[in-house]
Amino acid sequence: MGMDTVILISVIVLILFAAFAGILSRYRKCPSDKVMVIYGKVGTDRDGQPRSAKCIHGGAAFVVPVIQSYQYLDLTPISLNVDLRNALSKQNIRVDVPSRFTVGISTEDGVMQNAAERLLGLKLSEIQELAKDIIFGQLRLVIATMEIEEINTDRDKFLVAVSKNVEIELKKIGLRLINVNVTDITDESGYIEALGKEAAAKAINDAKKNVAEKDRDGEIGQAMARKDQRIQVAAADASAIQGENDAKIEVAQSEANRREKEAEALRIATAAEAVQAAKAKQEAYIAQQEAEQTRAQLEMATQKADVIVKAQIAKEQAQIAADAEAEVARRKAQGEADAIFAKMAAEARGTQEILEKQAEGMRKLVEAAGGEADNAVKLILADKMEQLLQIQVEAIKNIKIDKVTVWDGGKSGDGKTATSGFLSGMMQAVPPLNEVFKQVGMELPGFLGKEKEGSSEEQADTKEQPEA
Repeated sequence: MGMDTVILISVIVLILFAAFAGILSRYRKCPSDKVMVIYGKVGTDRDGQPRSAKCIHGGAAFVVPVIQSYQYLDLTPISLNVDLRNALSKQNIRVDVPSRFTVGISTEDGVMQNAAERLLGLKLSEIQELAKDIIFGQLRLVIATMEIEEINTDRDKFLVAVSKNVEIELKKIGLRLINVNVTDITDESGYIEALGKEAAAKAINDAKKNVAEKDRDGEIGQAMARKDQRIQVAAADASAIQGENDAKIEVAQSEANRREKEAEALRIATAAEAVQAAKAKQEAYIAQQEAEQTRAQLEMATQKADVIVKAQIAKEQAQIAADAEAEVARRKAQGEADAIFAKMAAEARGTQEILEKQAEGMRKLVEAAGGEADNAVKLILADKMEQLLQIQVEAIKNIKIDKVTVWDGGKSGDGKTATSGFLSGMMQAVPPLNEVFKQVGMELPGFLGKEKEGSSEEQADTKEQPEA
């Protein structure tokens, strides 16, 4: 290995070491008493908007060279001496409220971002002045909504209101309120001092009243004690005499009770013997009666088993036979109904098939006639002409001409004889083809002949003439 190769490898190792050292130098750890603010290109927020800064507390992060940089925000508490003068209360009385506030940079999410955007790069004195302006305004606002008595006596309510209002405004710039301490409250009119003197005088008067009341209670208590003593001594003497008398009465009452109880015990014993004898007889009678009832029930059960059970069995057999016959009849009726339904369904299918075939034949006939309905009718008439003529002939075929007697009076006005007129009228009595077609709403094709003009009128006139 040559000298040039060794130098090249050394240079590469040196470059790599320098790059690694530079990368390690950009990895920054955040102390616990500071907030590290990384700014530059730090990504986007949840809404996809570019973030102005990235805040880290109690951790570490890699700061990308060139495109990112960082600074620290100190979390050390900041003490502010807020000496509020001539603040107007709700009663339009001006008061002085000297107080001390302790604030600091907030580590809450969102509020810490506000601190990075509004306090980064400011000096401590500038942060103090900014916080003081906010506290002065909110302190005046709270005092304007409270009366002097509330501010002076209910300090907890006053401090809660101040803390709430000041905390909300401080969060807007990234600060949080740590403590509030109001030292004293005074006013230029001496109203608070007068309230103090009134309270002191009231306390002194209450103390004097309490002493007098205690002295009075002592004298009354002593007199009541002497009265109770005399009453209790007299009551004790009376109780002693009453006790002796009560003892004598109790002895006599006890002797009478003893004799009474002995007589009562004798009476109870005699009555108990009689009752026991009666109960024995009654129980014997009841036992005999129950035996008779048991025997009667046994006899009745025997009769029921012999008669009712047989009748029940016969009833159930008849019911089963009737159910079987009903089932047979029902199934037979069901079978007949199914057969009728099948027959009707078959006939319906046959009728449907005939109609479908006829419709198919008519459709093919119309197609054969070139799609013209009139031509199709002509073909049908040409096919049925022989049958139509046969029907016309059948109408007069069986008339016995030789049995008809016609009185011939000579020729009529139109040159016809009575016999020829009779035959002509008889032929006219048969419906002509044209009339048949008209009755069904159709018109006779032209190739079968046309109705002569005036023929309808002549026929009508002929029908209206009276018979000869």
